[in-house]
Amino acid sequence: MKRIQFFIVFTLLSTVLSTGFAREPIELPANISSAKLQGSGRLTWFGLHVYDASFYRVGSLSSPDFALNLRYQKSFSGSSIANRSVEEMKRIGVPEAQASLWGKELTAILPNVESGQTLTAMYSPKQGTIFYHDGKQIAQIPGPEFSKAFFGIWLDPKTSAPKLRTELLGQSCPPPIFNEAC
Repeated sequence: MKRIQFFIVFTLLSTVLSTGFAREPIELPANISSAKLQGSGRLTWFGLHVYDASFYRVGSLSSPDFALNLRYQKSFSGSSIANRSVEEMKRIGVPEAQASLWGKELTAILPNVESGQTLTAMYSPKQGTIFYHDGKQIAQIPGPEFSKAFFGIWLDPKTSAPKLRTELLGQSCPPPIFNEAC
Protein backbone atom coordinates (compact mmCIF):
# COMPACT_ATOMS: atom_id res chain seq x y z
CA MET A 1 0.00 0.00 0.00
CA LYS A 2 2.80 2.44 0.86
CA ARG A 3 4.39 1.67 -2.49
CA ILE A 4 1.21 2.69 -4.33
CA GLN A 5 0.92 5.88 -2.25
CA PHE A 6 4.56 6.71 -2.96
CA PHE A 7 4.03 6.14 -6.68
CA ILE A 8 0.96 8.41 -6.72
CA VAL A 9 2.76 11.19 -4.82
CA PHE A 10 5.88 10.78 -6.94
CA THR A 11 3.80 10.89 -10.12
CA LEU A 12 1.98 14.05 -9.05
CA LEU A 13 5.20 15.81 -8.06
CA SER A 14 7.33 14.69 -10.96
CA THR A 15 8.57 16.81 -13.81
CA VAL A 16 6.60 16.40 -17.00
CA LEU A 17 8.52 14.97 -19.96
CA SER A 18 7.94 15.58 -23.65
CA THR A 19 8.99 13.94 -26.88
CA GLY A 20 8.76 14.91 -30.55
CA PHE A 21 6.32 13.34 -33.01
CA ALA A 22 4.67 13.86 -36.38
CA ARG A 23 1.75 16.31 -36.27
CA GLU A 24 -1.66 16.11 -37.89
CA PRO A 25 -3.26 19.37 -38.99
CA ILE A 26 -5.97 20.52 -36.62
CA GLU A 27 -9.10 22.51 -37.16
CA LEU A 28 -8.67 25.90 -35.53
CA PRO A 29 -11.50 28.25 -34.57
CA ALA A 30 -12.60 30.33 -37.57
CA ASN A 31 -11.12 33.62 -36.34
CA ILE A 32 -7.62 32.11 -36.12
CA SER A 33 -7.80 29.67 -39.03
CA SER A 34 -5.18 31.71 -40.91
CA ALA A 35 -2.66 31.28 -38.08
CA LYS A 36 0.71 29.72 -38.88
CA LEU A 37 2.14 26.84 -36.91
CA GLN A 38 5.26 27.94 -35.01
CA GLY A 39 5.94 24.63 -33.28
CA SER A 40 4.43 21.53 -31.74
CA GLY A 41 5.26 18.80 -29.28
CA ARG A 42 3.89 15.99 -27.21
CA LEU A 43 3.41 15.99 -23.46
CA THR A 44 4.03 12.65 -21.81
CA TRP A 45 4.06 11.80 -18.14
CA PHE A 46 5.92 8.65 -17.17
CA GLY A 47 5.48 7.36 -20.69
CA LEU A 48 1.74 8.13 -20.84
CA HIS A 49 0.75 10.28 -23.81
CA VAL A 50 -1.26 13.13 -22.22
CA TYR A 51 -1.73 15.56 -25.12
CA ASP A 52 -0.29 16.94 -28.34
CA ALA A 53 0.37 20.69 -28.23
CA SER A 54 0.58 23.06 -31.19
CA PHE A 55 1.55 26.72 -30.97
CA TYR A 56 0.30 29.13 -33.64
CA ARG A 57 1.07 32.75 -34.43
CA VAL A 58 -1.67 34.82 -35.99
CA GLY A 59 -0.16 36.83 -38.84
CA SER A 60 3.64 36.89 -38.58
CA LEU A 61 5.95 35.15 -36.13
CA SER A 62 6.45 38.51 -34.39
CA SER A 63 2.71 39.06 -33.93
CA PRO A 64 1.44 39.57 -30.36
CA ASP A 65 -1.59 37.36 -31.21
CA PHE A 66 -1.13 33.62 -30.77
CA ALA A 67 -2.94 30.39 -29.97
CA LEU A 68 -2.12 27.16 -28.19
CA ASN A 69 -4.03 24.03 -29.11
CA LEU A 70 -4.04 20.92 -26.94
CA ARG A 71 -5.38 17.66 -28.38
CA TYR A 72 -5.94 15.38 -25.43
CA GLN A 73 -5.09 11.69 -25.58
CA LYS A 74 -6.55 10.94 -22.16
CA SER A 75 -9.82 11.97 -20.51
CA PHE A 76 -9.70 14.63 -17.78
CA SER A 77 -12.25 16.58 -15.81
CA GLY A 78 -12.29 20.33 -16.28
CA SER A 79 -11.55 20.77 -12.59
CA SER A 80 -8.44 18.57 -12.76
CA ILE A 81 -7.18 20.62 -15.72
CA ALA A 82 -7.86 23.83 -13.76
CA ASN A 83 -6.12 22.46 -10.64
CA ARG A 84 -3.05 21.43 -12.62
CA SER A 85 -3.01 24.86 -14.29
CA VAL A 86 -2.95 26.52 -10.86
CA GLU A 87 -0.04 24.33 -9.72
CA GLU A 88 1.90 25.16 -12.87
CA MET A 89 1.17 28.91 -12.53
CA LYS A 90 2.51 28.84 -8.97
CA ARG A 91 5.57 26.96 -10.20
CA ILE A 92 6.46 29.80 -12.58
CA GLY A 93 6.05 32.42 -9.85
CA VAL A 94 2.39 33.46 -9.73
CA PRO A 95 1.47 34.21 -6.10
CA GLU A 96 -0.71 31.50 -4.55
CA ALA A 97 -3.66 33.81 -3.84
CA GLN A 98 -3.79 35.04 -7.45
CA ALA A 99 -3.32 31.55 -8.90
CA SER A 100 -6.17 30.29 -6.70
CA LEU A 101 -8.51 33.04 -7.93
CA TRP A 102 -7.69 32.19 -11.54
CA GLY A 103 -8.10 28.51 -10.72
CA LYS A 104 -11.68 29.13 -9.58
CA GLU A 105 -12.34 30.97 -12.83
CA LEU A 106 -10.83 28.12 -14.85
CA THR A 107 -12.80 25.50 -12.91
CA ALA A 108 -16.01 27.32 -13.84
CA ILE A 109 -15.21 27.44 -17.58
CA LEU A 110 -13.12 24.40 -18.51
CA PRO A 111 -15.13 21.41 -19.70
CA ASN A 112 -14.34 17.77 -19.18
CA VAL A 113 -12.33 16.46 -22.13
CA GLU A 114 -12.26 13.02 -23.70
CA SER A 115 -9.46 11.48 -25.72
CA GLY A 116 -9.30 13.16 -29.13
CA GLN A 117 -10.95 16.41 -28.02
CA THR A 118 -9.20 19.77 -28.14
CA LEU A 119 -8.91 22.81 -25.95
CA THR A 120 -7.55 25.90 -27.66
CA ALA A 121 -6.60 29.16 -25.98
CA MET A 122 -6.02 32.25 -28.09
CA TYR A 123 -4.39 35.46 -26.88
CA SER A 124 -5.08 38.89 -28.29
CA PRO A 125 -3.86 42.04 -26.51
CA LYS A 126 -7.27 43.66 -27.03
CA GLN A 127 -9.35 40.68 -25.86
CA GLY A 128 -7.20 38.69 -23.45
CA THR A 129 -7.50 34.91 -23.57
CA ILE A 130 -10.34 33.26 -25.43
CA PHE A 131 -10.96 29.55 -24.81
CA TYR A 132 -12.38 27.07 -27.32
CA HIS A 133 -13.48 23.47 -26.87
CA ASP A 134 -13.38 21.52 -30.13
CA GLY A 135 -13.43 24.81 -32.07
CA LYS A 136 -16.41 26.37 -30.24
CA GLN A 137 -15.81 29.41 -28.05
CA ILE A 138 -16.55 28.65 -24.40
CA ALA A 139 -15.13 31.60 -22.43
CA GLN A 140 -13.00 34.72 -22.39
CA ILE A 141 -10.77 36.06 -19.63
CA PRO A 142 -9.59 39.64 -20.25
CA GLY A 143 -6.25 41.09 -19.29
CA PRO A 144 -2.60 40.39 -20.00
CA GLU A 145 -1.76 39.26 -16.43
CA PHE A 146 -3.92 36.14 -16.62
CA SER A 147 -2.78 35.47 -20.18
CA LYS A 148 0.91 35.69 -19.28
CA ALA A 149 0.39 33.33 -16.32
CA PHE A 150 -1.75 30.85 -18.23
CA PHE A 151 0.38 30.63 -21.37
CA GLY A 152 3.47 30.73 -19.16
CA ILE A 153 2.60 27.16 -18.16
CA TRP A 154 4.05 26.21 -21.57
CA LEU A 155 6.06 29.25 -22.68
CA ASP A 156 7.73 30.69 -19.58
CA PRO A 157 11.42 29.78 -19.18
CA LYS A 158 10.50 28.26 -15.76
CA THR A 159 7.98 25.81 -17.27
CA SER A 160 8.01 22.25 -15.92
CA ALA A 161 8.28 21.04 -19.54
CA PRO A 162 11.29 22.87 -21.03
CA LYS A 163 11.65 20.47 -23.96
CA LEU A 164 8.02 21.02 -24.92
CA ARG A 165 8.58 24.79 -24.66
CA THR A 166 11.51 24.51 -27.07
CA GLU A 167 9.42 22.45 -29.49
CA LEU A 168 6.51 24.90 -29.35
CA LEU A 169 8.70 27.95 -29.94
CA GLY A 170 10.70 26.28 -32.71
CA GLN A 171 13.37 28.62 -34.04
CA SER A 172 11.36 31.74 -33.14
CA CYS A 173 11.05 33.99 -30.12
CA PRO A 174 8.31 33.84 -27.50
CA PRO A 175 5.39 36.22 -28.02
CA PRO A 176 5.92 39.85 -26.92
CA ILE A 177 3.70 39.36 -23.82
CA PHE A 178 6.64 37.51 -22.23
CA ASN A 179 9.05 40.45 -22.70
CA GLU A 180 11.86 37.95 -23.19
CA ALA A 181 14.94 38.79 -25.21
CA CYS A 182 15.48 36.44 -28.05
